[in-house]
Amino acid sequence: MNPTGAELPSVDSLRCFLAAAEALNFRAAARRVALTPAALGQRIRGLEDQLGVALFTRTTRAVSLTRAGMDLIPRARAAVSAAEDCVRAARGTLATPAIELVLGTRHELGLSWIVPQLDALGRAHPEVTLHLYFGGGGDDLTLRLRMREIDCAVTSARLGDPRLASVQLHPERYVFVGAASLLDTTPLTRPEHAARHTLLDASADLPLFRYWRESPKGGDRLRFGRVRRIGTIAAIEALVLAGAGVAVLPRYLVERHLTRGAMREVFPSVTPQSDHFRLVFRADDPRQPLFEALAESLRRAPLR
Repeated sequence: MNPTGAELPSVDSLRCFLAAAEALNFRAAARRVALTPAALGQRIRGLEDQLGVALFTRTTRAVSLTRAGMDLIPRARAAVSAAEDCVRAARGTLATPAIELVLGTRHELGLSWIVPQLDALGRAHPEVTLHLYFGGGGDDLTLRLRMREIDCAVTSARLGDPRLASVQLHPERYVFVGAASLLDTTPLTRPEHAARHTLLDASADLPLFRYWRESPKGGDRLRFGRVRRIGTIAAIEALVLAGAGVAVLPRYLVERHLTRGAMREVFPSVTPQSDHFRLVFRADDPRQPLFEALAESLRRAPLR
């Protein structure tokens, strides 16, 4: 029963109506639905009685549609198609509808880790077309999520917004580094040496250095000669390589520089705190199972 209390037409009745509307010949329509002409006529009359309108005008020579019959055709087609989709969905044979997602990410992480995975993600989720948005950082990405400008984001930003949900991807470990060329000429091995160095960080609240400062052996014992706010991790990495300062950076990003000796760890006895990359999405988004499946695919590739 529908909300008005009237009985709803059956799918079989609508299928019979469509056959008759397309053939405009009850005998031909009856063959199409494997009924006798009398049985088809009974189905049509029952549908007309149920709806309270005439769907066909019948004469001894021809059958034609009434205005109500013509109006019913597209809706009957949609109802029959939806019913057939229900059967295919229950049997697992319904094609998954195409989905477009906009994934936000930091510039350097997107280039080094997400872009190389696009082909594999496409094979794992063929129904999804993944678009990328390269943001300036966690605040930019979460703001765009809340504004519905992007659908999900990969970020290690600390979340305190109940409107956002997340799935963990990979731990993000940090390391305090400087260019080998800088540390050779201006060592940074004791706290008092910090006065001769420039600390590079993303913003005034020092979100990167905080991982070192809040670690068990870190603390506030370093007083740098200068602090420069650079904005993005990729720019900080470039400036550290150029010897323009020292910084706390993600280990995955600088591992190759450490391996080839272009960078060295500062105060290696101190292990900075770690964080997690997360796939973040709106808590009220009904596509959460899709985001969880996407997160599982992302976890298969190590950070780089």
